[in-house]
Amino acid sequence: MANEMTAPHGVVCWSELAVRDIARAQKFYAETLGWRFEAMAAPDMTYWIIFSGEARVGGMFEMKGAQFDGVPEHWLTYIAVDDIDARLKKAVEAGAKTCKEPFDIPGVGRMAVLAEPGGAVVAWIRLER
Repeated sequence: MANEMTAPHGVVCWSELAVRDIARAQKFYAETLGWRFEAMAAPDMTYWIIFSGEARVGGMFEMKGAQFDGVPEHWLTYIAVDDIDARLKKAVEAGAKTCKEPFDIPGVGRMAVLAEPGGAVVAWIRLER
């Protein structure tokens, strides 16, 4: 994600792929969809921006470390919200479970990960403008 990104409240704004083998995943998506990838330094990892042509369409990272033990490879959808803390409070009151408490991503925004009452996992993000 980049700080030039903006999205109105309630709009799907990003997709992120978490994998165990970056090279394999990049090869697959490059060969099948024509995507290309640009590395971006992030704390404790390399984060890959996914491009379709010149458009940024998502991100990708390699799951490393004990926090990912037992976690399958997956896509995570991000939805823009106007106030992450207030919206997460409402979500929990409506039956959601917090998977990752709100945290700040410098130059990007503030986000949290939750499981809605049916169990589907989603990220909500308040993008910096």
